[in-house]
Amino acid sequence: MIGYATLGSNDLEKGAKFYDDFLGAFGGQRAISMDRIIFWNDAKGGAMLSLCIPYDEKTATPGNGNMLALAAESTDEVDAMYKKAIELGATDEGEPGARNEQFYGAYFRDLDGNKVCCFKFT
Repeated sequence: MIGYATLGSNDLEKGAKFYDDFLGAFGGQRAISMDRIIFWNDAKGGAMLSLCIPYDEKTATPGNGNMLALAAESTDEVDAMYKKAIELGATDEGEPGARNEQFYGAYFRDLDGNKVCCFKFT
């Protein structure tokens, strides 16, 4: 159902480098690149992630309650995704761990402050 999710950026080049390195470590690659927006996908052909300079050219700001969730293949991959994001300069919003009997997740904020969750339903 979801085709793509978009996060805003105030420094597209810096943000793109973060997501190239982060998503690239887990099988993602750039699919479309234009002057103000970049899309990434994976070999599975599911929903894409995009990063853009806002169309209205105002400052990109993370929304309160907005979060992007990236599915992992295993809890070990959740751990690896979180570790990679932190290595690339993301900030911690919740270390990897079980949140309940059915959900294992980790949370970080990207270089623009967008909140991202890496998760595995267990």
